Amino acid sequence: MQKPDGTRHNAVEAVLCDMDNTLFDFVRAKREACRCVVDHLGAGDPEALFSQFLRGIHGFEDHENIRDYMNDLGVYEERTFQVCCRTYEDVKLGLVEAYPGVEETLRRLGDAGISLAVVTDAESPQARRRLEKTGLIDYFETVVTPEISGRRKPEPDSLLCALRRLDAAPARAMMVGDSLVRDIAPGRHLGMVTAFAAYGDWRDGSVPDIKADIVLAEFAELAGHVGITGR
Repeated sequence: MQKPDGTRHNAVEAVLCDMDNTLFDFVRAKREACRCVVDHLGAGDPEALFSQFLRGIHGFEDHENIRDYMNDLGVYEERTFQVCCRTYEDVKLGLVEAYPGVEETLRRLGDAGISLAVVTDAESPQARRRLEKTGLIDYFETVVTPEISGRRKPEPDSLLCALRRLDAAPARAMMVGDSLVRDIAPGRHLGMVTAFAAYGDWRDGSVPDIKADIVLAEFAELAGHVGITGR
């Protein structure tokens, strides 16, 4: 694992952060929400429901995935569907909590004069709810979602939008995220310093041809990589 070198990344003036599984463990919350939906239905398998959201047929947060799952089980009924959707959203949001060290690290970055932005593929209302729930929203100058940029990652549009809003040059900015494909690759393409949030990577397999400048075992390590020492 690369250690802070004390010089290479001291020029960073802006940090762009992915949100889910970078600032908090979203997949854990989502899996538990799926379990609660299955418990309410009294049938099915939580991992099978979770897999419905990964198919790419609907959005990663689209309730149509729950509808399809219920139809596949032969248990669809509109009122039950509505209850399942509310259960899913309530449980998911209720379990979202910032990883240890995230809030303190964001505070230290801000105190050091580093501009901060969130760059996420979550829709704006979902992003705002999760950032408010975790108490992190006020640390960021801007939150860029696909509705704002027009395209999802790994296209660089959201990163470019955030950089413009922060008035930051890519060469003096860092991209932090848990996905080598969706976060690190576009950051490298733009010439940004990249930090891979390995602690949040829940996907199976690796992408050996995409390398980050920094590999983080925890978010708190980020401060040292931009030259912030002490507390």
